[in-house]
Amino acid sequence: MKEKLSKLLENMKRYNSGVMYNECFGFESETEYDALVIAPGWKPTRIIRDPSYKVTELAKHSYISGYLVEKDGMKAAWAQVASGACNLLDHTIICADMKFDCCIFAGAAGGLTAKHEIGDLCTPGVCISGVYADRYLEDKLTAFEPYRRIYPDMGYTDSVIALAKRCGYDLMKADVFCTDSISLEYTHLDEIRSQGAELIEMETGTFYSLAALFEVPSIALLAVSDNSATGVPLLGRSDELAEKYNYTRSTVIPDMIFRIAASVKEGKEQK
Repeated sequence: MKEKLSKLLENMKRYNSGVMYNECFGFESETEYDALVIAPGWKPTRIIRDPSYKVTELAKHSYISGYLVEKDGMKAAWAQVASGACNLLDHTIICADMKFDCCIFAGAAGGLTAKHEIGDLCTPGVCISGVYADRYLEDKLTAFEPYRRIYPDMGYTDSVIALAKRCGYDLMKADVFCTDSISLEYTHLDEIRSQGAELIEMETGTFYSLAALFEVPSIALLAVSDNSATGVPLLGRSDELAEKYNYTRSTVIPDMIFRIAASVKEGKEQK
């Protein structure tokens, strides 16, 4: 954990008491999790189809829920949060005190060009921030830079892409625009595309800004759910396209979560 994150947590705890990740998600202080999964909207009880995963509900609230997902002797703390960068920021930072070996974002993205089809598995090559939430990680709120570009660790990203390939998955790098509004993004699509964005979603820029402070391997896995360039809507897809998306969300991404966690564990054991 970087010193900057320690100070942010210190300021937060000054005005709050209790173990917040336990109260919100039911995660245990004494457990060292193989992965912390941050999933806007995605409950593992609804999306995971394979019975070889053991899913235990730990906490359930109006907008967030916590789960323990187990497979092959590994444990993932799964935080289902509400959509939007501000929700991700608030509910991810309270997990900073937990013990976890890697952090994985799991979510959906919309296509902005004809390059990506429904159900494609993607990860950001860069996040173009059209949100304000990650500015709260800076010393001054006035340090706002429109369309700021946030870069993941490309070395680690490439290693996960190679891991996916060995598992038979095509994990594609894409430039991602992060928006504050799904409904109103359509009014600004030309401007958003002019930034070079290929995908659009809401949280990954803030995820990477915060994950950099965690100092653990971190990556975002995105399933393409719709595409404004090819006319495939978010609401009203055909059953065939919906199944392609659901396969990536329900089968491929959970499999990759545990393969990534196993790879990180193996790397730690070899040191």
